[in-house]
Amino acid sequence: MSDHLRIRCARLSDIDAVLRFWRTAAEGTSISDDHEGMVLLLTRDPESLLLAERDGELAGTVIAGFDGWRCSAYRLAVHPGHRRQGVATALMDAAQARFRALGGRRVDAMVLEANEPAHRTWAAAGYHREDHWRRWVKPLPVEG
Repeated sequence: MSDHLRIRCARLSDIDAVLRFWRTAAEGTSISDDHEGMVLLLTRDPESLLLAERDGELAGTVIAGFDGWRCSAYRLAVHPGHRRQGVATALMDAAQARFRALGGRRVDAMVLEANEPAHRTWAAAGYHREDHWRRWVKPLPVEG
């Protein structure tokens, strides 16, 4: 396996491959983990989904979203065959570079409570858990 890792922004043509990849590499699912949700993401912010590729194979992903107020990292996922090879670090470095270029000041990362290996990954990258905040969610009903 080559050590060359390429980070690039996803394109609309990558959506199906990314969705398949997440079924293998990501923990949990989101209401937006479908073709329509991905089209909305990439149409609104075409540079938000970063892909790591090694030898043409998808090795990892991270969504690096910025709404003008907060930097948010979602869907940091590395294929099991590429873990512990610097893929997550390279993706987080690329996300942080994007955030700095956009004027971001702090990154909020969404990490599943039960995903202990992810906790170690984020902590090793300098992130810390904030226990005084909780996420509140409400799925929006589909109109029509």
